[in-house]
Amino acid sequence: MKPLEEEFQYYIDKQDELVKKYNGKYIVIKNCKVIDAYDSQLEAVNITKKNHKPGSFLVHKCGPGLQNYTQTFHKRVTFS
Repeated sequence: MKPLEEEFQYYIDKQDELVKKYNGKYIVIKNCKVIDAYDSQLEAVNITKKNHKPGSFLVHKCGPGLQNYTQTFHKRVTFS
């Protein structure tokens, strides 16, 4: 299983329930439960990594609909 795949599946499975409680917030999911919610992604990551190892939790913006659980990953590229 890929890293954080279980946490992402948890979000998909519980999306409607999570939206009712956290719509518009950035939620932190670890071990298939929401451990906190924040107004910004940066705040969610910075505060959560103080107590949890980066890569051990998922930060996801909570919202309704398919577009809110389609992931896009970006890779930084350095040009010389």
